[in-house]
Amino acid sequence: MIRTENLRSGYIQDDVEEYIYKLLPERDAVISEIEEYAAEHRVPIIGPAVARMLALFVQVSGAKRIFEMGSAIGYSTIWLARAAGPKAKVIYTDGDPDKARRAKEYFRRAGVAKRIDVRVGNALELVKKASGKFDLIFNDVDKHQYPDALRAALPKLRRGGLLITDNTLWSGKAARPAAPDDIHTQGVQEFNRLVYASKELYPVLIPLRDGVTVCRKL
Repeated sequence: MIRTENLRSGYIQDDVEEYIYKLLPERDAVISEIEEYAAEHRVPIIGPAVARMLALFVQVSGAKRIFEMGSAIGYSTIWLARAAGPKAKVIYTDGDPDKARRAKEYFRRAGVAKRIDVRVGNALELVKKASGKFDLIFNDVDKHQYPDALRAALPKLRRGGLLITDNTLWSGKAARPAAPDDIHTQGVQEFNRLVYASKELYPVLIPLRDGVTVCRKL
């Protein structure tokens, strides 16, 4: 297993992480290529362990309308679209047109392009403007935006729907006092505080890879 920043948690023992990743089945050619590109070009992706969990939540919830906030080169988008099936609608969002163009090519090669609506711009503004409500919203924007992302996403999530957020342990830094200028750690910490204090959500923070918080809207 090639250890990259996309796979390291920063708080789990190395041998335990190696064990988790060695258990995983090999990925297909497109997914493997994205993993290699992300490692070489230091593009953050969720990695295969979290991706499998994300796909499982899609499958067990039956989610068909999915909004992804912060999609980068489309790694997690493909997992979401495949798990949701041919009748799904997955909205990809990212602020970088170059990443969106690369993602589109991956979607075509992965056979899921017809299920994915690619939108370039600010994910928080795009989710507010999106029509209807969603079965599942996946949040992976810049970490200092997390509290605002929660406020933007929650009204667009149907009752019983899932809000899933990556990097909620933030290499373990979320568990320690944040420096005054560390806006990213502060953003993650405030997000975690807000979801656990919310009367609208039932959250669970799962310490897989960099931490994933799964919330069901009540």
